[in-house]
Amino acid sequence: MNPIKPAKQLGLLMCTALVVGNMIGSGIYLLPATLAPYGWNSIFGWVLTIAGGLLLAAVFAALARNFPRAGGPYAFTQEAFGPAAGFVVAWSYWISIWVGNAAVATGAVSYLSVFFPSLSTTTGLHAGVTIAIIWALTAVNCRGAYLAGRVQLVTTVLKLLPLIAVVSLAAIVIAGDGGASLAPFEAEKISLAPITAAATLTLWGLLGLESATVPAEKVKDPARTIPRATMIGMVLTGVIYLFACSAIILLQPADEVATSSAPFADFVARHWGANAGRWLALFAAISGFGALNGWIMLQGELPYAMARGGVFPAFLAKNSARDTPVRAHVVSSLLLTAIVMLNYSKTMTEAFTFVLLLSTTASLVMYFACALAALKLKLEGRLQASSTLIVIAGAAALYALWAIYGAGAEAVGWGLALLVAGIPVYFIARRDTANPQAR
Repeated sequence: MNPIKPAKQLGLLMCTALVVGNMIGSGIYLLPATLAPYGWNSIFGWVLTIAGGLLLAAVFAALARNFPRAGGPYAFTQEAFGPAAGFVVAWSYWISIWVGNAAVATGAVSYLSVFFPSLSTTTGLHAGVTIAIIWALTAVNCRGAYLAGRVQLVTTVLKLLPLIAVVSLAAIVIAGDGGASLAPFEAEKISLAPITAAATLTLWGLLGLESATVPAEKVKDPARTIPRATMIGMVLTGVIYLFACSAIILLQPADEVATSSAPFADFVARHWGANAGRWLALFAAISGFGALNGWIMLQGELPYAMARGGVFPAFLAKNSARDTPVRAHVVSSLLLTAIVMLNYSKTMTEAFTFVLLLSTTASLVMYFACALAALKLKLEGRLQASSTLIVIAGAAALYALWAIYGAGAEAVGWGLALLVAGIPVYFIARRDTANPQAR
């Protein structure tokens, strides 16, 4: 029998592309419509979100430097608090991934409706196209992490181009009229409540900053590569988000942005013509597909790592001949398909908003737990890092709690319900661990 050829590993460039590519998906292209009613409050919301994101990125960088293990958040929390806590975090994170993937895919197909209007007018058609794309990218990931990484690198480069173009266009517009086209700043309309609401929504755009920590076993020199990719990706994405989203919200009439299904394309079309707007819509769709590719990688790698750690059914701990967790990929994509089908009768905007809140709330549980894990490990002397990490991790935990509060009672209720749904899975996994024959 011929030995299996070792799989190629992901380097700094591909890991950074995974972070940036997962963060910059279809969400950034749809968020201006959701944020439009908040006006200047949304800009302050972005600043707070980016600051919180940098705190969280620093926490993940420190954890990955000390514990470069597959599973990322699951591995960190298990190291600090044990298997049960590791399961709770991994379960909520895994749910946030495949539920959030429904929003990513929905957003990408939404921009395709610029070219194919029937996608937004024919009930169920967008769901069918979305499902087809999901399984095509699942097949790519089943072929191997390196192939998925190459796809991610190409799509990340392509998705940055239109965002840079929007920022450049905004600079040209502002320079041309001396800022007269900007929405006026009215200090009396700035308050904590709308800033908090806007910050909760903008957090969706930063989900994925931890992406490089999950497939650690497939990363070259993970203790060095993952922290660097995490910080570089977070800073780059935060700057692009702040300027690109601000341009749309402050230079377009709020009522037009709020009702637009493709606000970035509308902004470009307004100044450079309809053809330019159509090109941007194409790049937005590519951006969504690239993000979906990266997130599908994570939705397979995470349950695989959990199964190997004994807190997920052993059935998912098997690799294929290509060293990929095909079983975990298929199970995750089946659940993702179910979410899309359950929402097929909704408009794309309604479906996007529903899964956005649900996914964000589930992710916040993971962020909060990882910040606490960093605090505990540092205080116990098991995490080698500057003493400032205690302040950073504490601030990151407070930020996560604040964002959970901002998500609202309904989103938190759904998040708790999903956590409770994981209890039977945990006991099945414990049974499998006690009975190795189940493997």
